[in-house]
Amino acid sequence: MLRNRPDLAIEWSDDEVAMRWWRLHPARRNDDGTPAEPNSQEIAGLLADTDALVEHRRRLSSISWFMRSLCEPIARRANLEDRCTGRFWEGRFKSQALLDEAAILACSIYVDLNPIRARIAETPETSEYTAAFERIAAQQATAADNASASDEACRTAGRAAWLSPVPDADVAPAPQGVAMPRPSARASNRGFLPLSLGDYLALLDWTGRQVRSDKPGAIPADLRPILERLAIHADTWLDTIRSFGRWFHRAVGRVSSMAARASRSGKHWFQGTSFSRLAFD
Repeated sequence: MLRNRPDLAIEWSDDEVAMRWWRLHPARRNDDGTPAEPNSQEIAGLLADTDALVEHRRRLSSISWFMRSLCEPIARRANLEDRCTGRFWEGRFKSQALLDEAAILACSIYVDLNPIRARIAETPETSEYTAAFERIAAQQATAADNASASDEACRTAGRAAWLSPVPDADVAPAPQGVAMPRPSARASNRGFLPLSLGDYLALLDWTGRQVRSDKPGAIPADLRPILERLAIHADTWLDTIRSFGRWFHRAVGRVSSMAARASRSGKHWFQGTSFSRLAFD
């Protein structure tokens, strides 16, 4: 799941755009492959080309360029290991627009349970390379850090800092005239769901147990309010998670959200509307 923020990129100073672009596409690298620290002349060179700077700002909030920056180094490494050249990925990428909180929750659970559905992990806390794994590890490290301020605990607690927070109101509004500190590892402190991390992990854990063991379990009473809050049908929740990738294509959301997006796109409807009725109110 990816959220791009062109509204934030437009507010960055030219210096910040230049520095962010350098970190992604440096003209020089250290021996270990990490971007070298640019000198003042190199930054000045980026700032001098105003047309390129405008394009860099646009690309820094572009999903397409994110995927290019993510996939190209992997393809180069794979070709180097295989001692071959040519196309590595079958295609560019496919994406689905998540139109509301119901779609975001369902997709997030679906993605976090990928290793469990694939039978390469038993539980969310052992599902490496997922956001849930990082959030759980950070939560455990924070609890341990309260008891002992070890360097390792601090590093583990901070490694999920780049992820968008789960609660959409995790940061209290700043008092008038007081500037909130900017996050260092992500674009903003804006969360993506109207529920707590504890609620999210509880729903994820229960859903993962049903998906892993293929049980037709009923949603427990203490978890139903999480789904009701987002107008998600509890009775079809497991089917929604198991079939998310097959049910939905270009867009995901409540029927009203999909109809509004289709209208803005000059279409009458999007494929998956019938499944939207099954999944969401």
